[in-house]
Amino acid sequence: MDLYNKCILLTGASSGIGKALLEELIKYNTTIVVGDLNPEAVARNKNVKAIRCDVSKQKDIDMLFKKALSIMGRVDICIANAGFAYYEKLQKADYNHIHRIVAVNYIAPVYFLEKLMELNKGRKSYMVFTASAMAKLPLPGYALYSATKAALDGFAYSFNFEKDAHIHLMVVYPIATKTEFFKTAGDGTPVPFPAQTPQKVAHEVVKGILKNKRYVFPSKIFRVMMVINRIIPFALWSYAKVEQYKLKKWLSASGLK
Repeated sequence: MDLYNKCILLTGASSGIGKALLEELIKYNTTIVVGDLNPEAVARNKNVKAIRCDVSKQKDIDMLFKKALSIMGRVDICIANAGFAYYEKLQKADYNHIHRIVAVNYIAPVYFLEKLMELNKGRKSYMVFTASAMAKLPLPGYALYSATKAALDGFAYSFNFEKDAHIHLMVVYPIATKTEFFKTAGDGTPVPFPAQTPQKVAHEVVKGILKNKRYVFPSKIFRVMMVINRIIPFALWSYAKVEQYKLKKWLSASGLK
């Protein structure tokens, strides 16, 4: 898809991958409406309009689409990037704790896709999900987060067999990214290996859009890891055991059991 002069709806762009992605997209003279919990922190640009939006709420997403249409007149590309993680050991029943991460990381992207299809009604449109390498490799400490990203992965696989030709869905699988993401997940959260910069991820996302890719794996190391695991099935299990040790160490340092 040609990015020049496109109208884009993007979520979660005040920091991390979303911020880097916004910086990449404005190079193409795009018009961008950003939905974010902290719109004041979104980079200022004459072609960017930031709106406060909590993607865990249907009414906020509906409002965001309505405002995007009033500002841009159309939405060519929708990028559901907003998401977060908990780093934890599950120990107590907390429905709201579970529901919030599922709502933000899984329900919202799928609903954004439905809204985009409903809005364009047969017109060519492009949807991007920011999933995670943890969709393919769940790690200790991230049980809920990994589950939400695996759900997106499974949805996308099935949807690509169901969809009409006018809608294109691309899924991105970043590895650990050097952003505020892990600080948000929990104080002192260890960053899994390997890690990469948000700028690298943003560059690969834009390249994926331009080449009409369905799946984007920004890390070559992670792709090699998946190939190795097919040959040596316990390779990623061994990697998860290392991350389990990190979790236990973090729990001990945090005074948790």
